Amino acid sequence: MATRTKKKVEETEAAEETKSPRKAAAKKKPAAKKKPAAKAKKAAARRRTKKGDDDLPTVDADAEEEAAPRGKGPHYLVVVESPAKAKTIKKYLGTGYTVKASVGHVKDLPKSKMGVDVEHDFQPEYEVIKGKEKVLNELKKMAKSADRVFLATDPDREGEAIAWHIKEELAHPDALRVTFNEITKKAVQEAIAQPRELNQDNYDSQQTRRILDRLVGYQISPLLWQKIRRGLSAGRVQSVAVRLVVEREAEIKAFVPEEYWSLDALLAGTAGPPPFKAKLSKVDGKKMELKDRATTEGLVAELQGADFVVAKVDRRERRRNAPAPFITSKLQQEAANRLSFSAKKTMTLAQKLYEGVPLGEEGQTALITYMRTDSTRLSDDAVKQVREFIEGKYGKDFLPAEPVVYRSRKSAQDAHEAIRPTSLEYPPERVRPFFEAMGETDMFRLYELIWNRFVACQTMPAVYDQTSADISAGRATFRASGSTLKFAGYLAVYGAGLTPEEEAEKEKAKAAGEEGADGADAIGELPFLTEGEKLTLQKLLHEQHFTQPPPRFSEATLVKELEERGIGRPSTYAAILSTIQDKKYVEKLETRFRPTDLGQMTNEMLVKHFPHELDVTFTATMEEKLDQISEGGTSWKAVLHDFYGPFKETLEKAKAEMRDVKREEIKTDIACEKCGNLFLIKFGKMGHFLACSNYPDCKNTKDFKRDAEGKIVIVEEETTDEKCEKCAKPMVIKRGRFGRFMACSGYPDCKTSKPISIGVGCPECKQGYLTERRSGRGKIFFGCNRYPDCKFAAWDRPLAEQCPQCASPYLLQKFSKRDGAYISCPNKECDYRREVVEQAGVPGGPEASSAA
Repeated sequence: MATRTKKKVEETEAAEETKSPRKAAAKKKPAAKKKPAAKAKKAAARRRTKKGDDDLPTVDADAEEEAAPRGKGPHYLVVVESPAKAKTIKKYLGTGYTVKASVGHVKDLPKSKMGVDVEHDFQPEYEVIKGKEKVLNELKKMAKSADRVFLATDPDREGEAIAWHIKEELAHPDALRVTFNEITKKAVQEAIAQPRELNQDNYDSQQTRRILDRLVGYQISPLLWQKIRRGLSAGRVQSVAVRLVVEREAEIKAFVPEEYWSLDALLAGTAGPPPFKAKLSKVDGKKMELKDRATTEGLVAELQGADFVVAKVDRRERRRNAPAPFITSKLQQEAANRLSFSAKKTMTLAQKLYEGVPLGEEGQTALITYMRTDSTRLSDDAVKQVREFIEGKYGKDFLPAEPVVYRSRKSAQDAHEAIRPTSLEYPPERVRPFFEAMGETDMFRLYELIWNRFVACQTMPAVYDQTSADISAGRATFRASGSTLKFAGYLAVYGAGLTPEEEAEKEKAKAAGEEGADGADAIGELPFLTEGEKLTLQKLLHEQHFTQPPPRFSEATLVKELEERGIGRPSTYAAILSTIQDKKYVEKLETRFRPTDLGQMTNEMLVKHFPHELDVTFTATMEEKLDQISEGGTSWKAVLHDFYGPFKETLEKAKAEMRDVKREEIKTDIACEKCGNLFLIKFGKMGHFLACSNYPDCKNTKDFKRDAEGKIVIVEEETTDEKCEKCAKPMVIKRGRFGRFMACSGYPDCKTSKPISIGVGCPECKQGYLTERRSGRGKIFFGCNRYPDCKFAAWDRPLAEQCPQCASPYLLQKFSKRDGAYISCPNKECDYRREVVEQAGVPGGPEASSAA
């Protein structure tokens, strides 16, 4: 709850009256005029507070909020953003401190208008957010009796803006800013002891970002409403993200596969089995690319009688260094790859870990440092603690001689540390029971990932014994590689999976044809080989392949692309990915983003009419200018003036020249089977479709697609054996905003429709049946057809099969990236689970089982 309930307020006031007779008396009779001595005493207290930090009340970690009666010593108000954070901090600030939450922003630009006066140096018009009046009134009331207000909102530019607006509203003469990267007793007390004034430059930078987004969004979006469809939005950053997805899709469609062949030799050494494979490396001393069957089979025939001799053996150690501690983008990428979490889910769980979770008798405890950061820097104390932990748990062999230091990117603000555990007193095995008791297994998995990455980053590299051998056969040279893990190093902590950076480097090396591109992860071990040794050829293996198009973006790879191109900031990635899905510009199919028809249309219009604003380089440059503002290197008004002049001209030109897609009708030569008139191509909520030109007399519509030559192909409606209960005509399958459904083929004369059953009765109401539906964000889920009377819903596909262990009336078809498809019982107390033998055609698939 953002504020206390009326009952709670009354109880608190009653308690305060009991504790403070003076206050109770003041409520019963008019306030008497303050005595001069009382005034002098209070003034002296204020002077002591402002003079230095030595006069601040002592901190008692076990003290309750407002434990001391008002009037006895100075009193302080600490304002944070979230109630969970307030609860955690309250443990470390006792007598004389009240900790309250603003519950995020309290002021913003108005929703009903742009709220920026472009004629007067872009003066913003802030107003109290609707619904925040009660929170602000309570903060104002508490601030009146406080000697000092500490503004302890999040330690980033957005937190600075929130603090600024709170200070304006409270109008307290002694309001100061405090920041801490972690919510621990030491960090909080040090921050309170060293407050500062609000940072004008950071506030200006955040304000500039907000105004830029408003100028773009509130002027381009209405144009999209007018020309394409109501409800669309354009954004300075989100539209560029959509452009990346659309352009990747265009690359895939334009891709022409090229044939190539591989040639491997299955060989055996004189030392005996097992046989091993060697890949064709060179022919006549040059890299050889086998482009067709004839060339490949000719080489195979030539090598059948050749002697295979070991020409060179290279044995060496290969080290694989530990990855850097997490920054925001890398956390989102690894959580997507290893845990199948969306960026939004990752940041939501990380926020809770930062603000604090209940740990039994220890109460609300923050477990990680601030989760919005682009710096890999670690504090000396944190490094010292983790080195002691590594030596104690894994031994001296796993501890580097000196602490490992990682470099941050040049564009990093470096304002905070990397994401790490706040204390090594809370290893995963110790806190697991508390997470399980809360039913927060996903939050625990994310904490474990952060813990392991932090410990691993200060651990010794993994060491492999790697052997590679060049094998000559006539004019061809083959290469065999193998490696064995000699020393686990950081892999003992973090596991052997490749990080996104390592996978990218490996793919680049392979594409460039570099020798040894397989690296330390080469599979298997070679037998002992010596130079000059003659090998036995068992078989030549040749296989046809085709080059593949670039892959569609996943959440992890899109975040990586945004980061590398300098688009957005760590705090914005999750919001960007959520927005482009919410607005139906992209959809996620089998964990990969594809642009919708709407997304492609909107992108085409924006890129054509706003080429400068939608340019990736321009967006990245604007981020650099925002950084310059926060560093005091440039004026925020100058940045806005430089942007708005050209933008205004482009906007006016777009209003006059942009296509009116809403009213656009493209003629076709396809005749309507109902009335004989020609179909027109129109654009609607579900994208392009065919509509009869005789509308409204004929309301016939059809879905269509284009073949390889661009010719229109009508997508025939899927028929069913079911008859309409009203007119007895066949029911057909149609698609709508929330997925597929059955509708009468006699539409529009008969408008009967019903959900499609998946063949499972509702386990909750026992009356309805379960249907496949699609959420507002495009996620498939399964719910009762009697909704809203029955609100049963499941993300995983239910199966009409009773659990053999607990007799649950249904089982769930699940999918995980790690384990693939499997079937399990929905009863949390039952551990029944079995694998799916045939994964092809698995109902629901990975998309159905991922509930973000």
